[in-house]
This record gives sequence, C-alpha cells and structure tokens, in this order.
Amino acid sequence: MRRLFYKGLLADTVEITGSDAHHLMHVMRAKAGQEIILVDDENQVARMEMTGFREDAVTLTLRQRLEADTESPIDLVLAQCLLKSDKMDRVVQKAVELGAVGVIPLRSQNCVVRYDAKKAAARQQRWQKIADEAAKQCGRTALLTVEPVTDIQAFIAAEKDQEDSALVFFYENEDQQTLKDYLGQLKAKRIVLLVGPEGGFSLDEAKAVEEAGGKSVTLGPRILRAETAALTALSVVQYECGDLG
Repeated sequence: MRRLFYKGLLADTVEITGSDAHHLMHVMRAKAGQEIILVDDENQVARMEMTGFREDAVTLTLRQRLEADTESPIDLVLAQCLLKSDKMDRVVQKAVELGAVGVIPLRSQNCVVRYDAKKAAARQQRWQKIADEAAKQCGRTALLTVEPVTDIQAFIAAEKDQEDSALVFFYENEDQQTLKDYLGQLKAKRIVLLVGPEGGFSLDEAKAVEEAGGKSVTLGPRILRAETAALTALSVVQYECGDLG
C-alpha cells in the first residue's frame, strides 16, 4: 500500500495537494475507495481512504489509526564526504533504509567532486527527493533530512557544541580501536558517523576531528570503498545500539 508523508496532523479528513496529489491522480490513476498509508508530522500513522478529487487536490478520510513506529531509538547521522558519479545517490537511499535521521554531505580536501553553489543546491534537492522516496518505500514513520553541502571544517566546528552526541570517524591509519569496541562503551543518543571521500581524510582533517572530540575507529583489516564503509558503519551501529540487533 502506498505511503505518503503529510505536512500537518492526522484528522478525520485531510487534503493532499501538490506533487503527491498529482502523483495519485495522474500517475497512479487513483480512484475513490482506494486506500493509502499516511504519516503526519508527529509520526502518527493511519490507513486513509481516497474519497474526493479536485483538479489539484485529493481528499482522504480516516479509516484506521495504526501503531507502526519504525524509527530507531538512536539518532544516527551520516556525515559523508562527497563521492563521484551516482555513489552519493545510493548512500543516501540506503541510509534511509538503515534508519539514519540525517545525511550531511561534506566538501573535504581529497574530494574528487567539486560543486559550485548552484550545483550543490541542486544536488541537495536531488538527494532529498531520493531520501523521501526511500522513506515511503521502506515504511519509515519519519523523513530523513539531507543537509546542504558543507565544508568539513565548518562541520567539525559545529559538532564541538553538540550535547549527548558522539562523533565517530573511519580512518585508514587507525588500527587499534574497532567500531564494535567503541560502541560497547558509548552512551550518547546521537551518533554521527564521518566517512571520507575516495581519497580518504588528509592528516590535517583527521587531526581537526580528533581535537574536536571525534574518535577514530577501524572497520577491519580490509580497505573498504567509501560507499561500502558508510553502509557498513550504519549497519553495525544499528545492530549494536539501534534496532537491528
């Protein structure tokens, strides 16, 4: 059953407009009596029946409230340095499926990809659309937020002020502390995973992260591609601290 996210609160009757209404009427060819799952801004979920159609709106009538919270008990954020080709698309999509609440795309010294302001904004919009569609497909009860493309130094400075939060970064020069061992002693509710680009972190970037309180860990003896490291890290953290275990 198709899932939609509604910008408002559940009620006996709600009206869907904009691109979602267009998709229902002109792509799905929806008819009165068909049902969808609706998720509101407070993560409430309900089964709704389509009962009315106008040129630019679909009216939904509440049929059953559902107990269907699928969100992780931890706030998991992926800070991913920009990747080339369509690898960022895949990382964003899978981050949604693995229960992350946010993705922060980062410019770093060894990034192959370089966007001007206009291209960076367009990419953010693309990634947010991918995230929204992934949330509908995998049954999320909250949307993941894709932040604007940010310089890694600005990101590090912002993370210094975060409370009840842990910054973990995956560094090829780390060979002692494993992610599993570090998570075993971690109490923070918010966990930020920092993954480098294809070329890895520079020495200056790694030093700056550590000085900001970040903890370097290893994902094992084999060298993982950046996109593999991101998905592996998300999975391990959800298994150890979230809802995959």
